[in-house]
Amino acid sequence: MDWKYVKIGLIGLLAAGLGLSAIVGAARAEDRGLAGWEEGGKYDKHYNLAEYDSFKGTVEDIRDVTPMPGMAPGVMVIVRDRDDELVKVHLGPKSFVDLSSIGLKVGDDVKVKGAWAYINKEDVVMASKIKKGEYEEIKVRLTKNGKPFWSMTPEQLAKETSQDD
Repeated sequence: MDWKYVKIGLIGLLAAGLGLSAIVGAARAEDRGLAGWEEGGKYDKHYNLAEYDSFKGTVEDIRDVTPMPGMAPGVMVIVRDRDDELVKVHLGPKSFVDLSSIGLKVGDDVKVKGAWAYINKEDVVMASKIKKGEYEEIKVRLTKNGKPFWSMTPEQLAKETSQDD
């Protein structure tokens, strides 16, 4: 038996297996409504801590958004800031973001925390959290590094949503 060909065959099988794992992982993300929202993906790489900001304003509109071609639908809130500018705030994938948890609606005063990014030829804020009133908030990313909550295990998510950041 020529071991050279066995090694080549094993390397080929390993490469094929890794490729299949990536395809299956992408399919799982798509099935959960997370296509394009994956941690470390093209969209996610726009979150830059150097562009982190917070501001207050009033919710003008709540709509679906597809930030980049091929992405699953997400949730966007348009906020009129204190300088009377409209700011598009991306919260995350529609399959994850639940605005009913704080009853967010047009006309609500909010505080937004997140990172400014230039996506699809427009300035947006990739939110880490949005707070309504004193106690009601939706956390969608870790403030310290931008890790999306939808990429966390249920245990990690429970830990993060039970503490202030």
